[in-house]
Amino acid sequence: MSSTDTLSTPTQSATTSPAATVRRAAWPAVVSLGLGIFTLVASEFLPASLLSPIAAELGITEGVAGQLVTATSIIGIIGGPLVVSSLPRLDRRWLMAGLTTLAIASNVLVAIAPAFGLMLAARLLLGIAISGFWAMSLAVTAQLVPADRLGRAMTVVNTGVSLATIAAVPAGAYLGELLGWRAVFLLAAGAGVVTLAAQLVTLPSVPPSGAPGFRTLLQTARTPVVALGILAIVLIAGGHFMGFTYLRPAFETIDGLTPELLAILLMVFGVASFVGNAVAGPLADRRLPVLVIAAPVAIGAGTVLLALVGSGLVVAFVTVFVWGLGFGAVPTMVQTWMAHVAPQRLESAGGLVVAAFQVAITIGAAVGGLLVDSVGVQAALVGGGIAAALGAVALSSARAR
Repeated sequence: MSSTDTLSTPTQSATTSPAATVRRAAWPAVVSLGLGIFTLVASEFLPASLLSPIAAELGITEGVAGQLVTATSIIGIIGGPLVVSSLPRLDRRWLMAGLTTLAIASNVLVAIAPAFGLMLAARLLLGIAISGFWAMSLAVTAQLVPADRLGRAMTVVNTGVSLATIAAVPAGAYLGELLGWRAVFLLAAGAGVVTLAAQLVTLPSVPPSGAPGFRTLLQTARTPVVALGILAIVLIAGGHFMGFTYLRPAFETIDGLTPELLAILLMVFGVASFVGNAVAGPLADRRLPVLVIAAPVAIGAGTVLLALVGSGLVVAFVTVFVWGLGFGAVPTMVQTWMAHVAPQRLESAGGLVVAAFQVAITIGAAVGGLLVDSVGVQAALVGGGIAAALGAVALSSARAR
């Protein structure tokens, strides 16, 4: 299939020739979306590994420099829905390429910015690119593969998130020491150019899916089953970030923990997240009701057990692995779930999912901080675990409705 062909919708039978063609031809396009997610999320996390040199050169505190990360997540609350509703008729091939281009421009501006204000504005552009790209990824992917392969395809796309989470911070720190922090952002822009080229070569023409516009977004959000699902996502992801944001002080309560073991624990969490994402796709395609319960319950079990009995190293390693396994499965699980409950409004649903995740990050980190300061880090872990379990109940209830 050439890059100018228009794909059939995911509701076509897998036995028809168009869908069969999609099954054979569109996987490179799916991989290019995963590469895009990797590049965008890695760019989002880069400042976390470069705060000290950025602050030193610009004459600001590290706390102020940290707002380069905060800016991308805050704008993400409105960025996804805004992109979905404001460009209702644009070919989604060009939309995804445009969002990647926006990320490239952001990284170049950060690399050459003489002042913090310009850097912050550039990071807002990145926030729009990330939230818009992730919001559209579900609807675009659904037109690239048959419906019974959507879970697997979303696993490929979300692998970019897992890899970026594992690699971005250590790679940024190493390259920053070797080349300087500005060069790191130029390298990120270069990776964006490679990603853009891959998308232009592999992505076919993808028409908008569902009724366009802001009204459709609001109608989708007001649908009871979708609204309950969004609440469930906020509970699950918020519960995760309630504990994950304060993982370092939680680990410091473990007996016999050394800096080397701390690094290994963080690596275990990253590897577990990668594995969780890898198994989520086949499960989402074949056993979605099981995954809807299993993923958030794994988060809840891991966080609560780490708080209550995780002072020993062996137990800590086990609980962290279970926690990471559960959260790694969440993005693919919730996106596939949304595709089942709102198949005719995938773009609006994708925008709402992204907004829900950004709200969850903000609320989870804030509530967790209050609990850490007033009660202790164990309270944040237990509270996060309870929230994730409640999210599992809400999501299962929504699917039943």
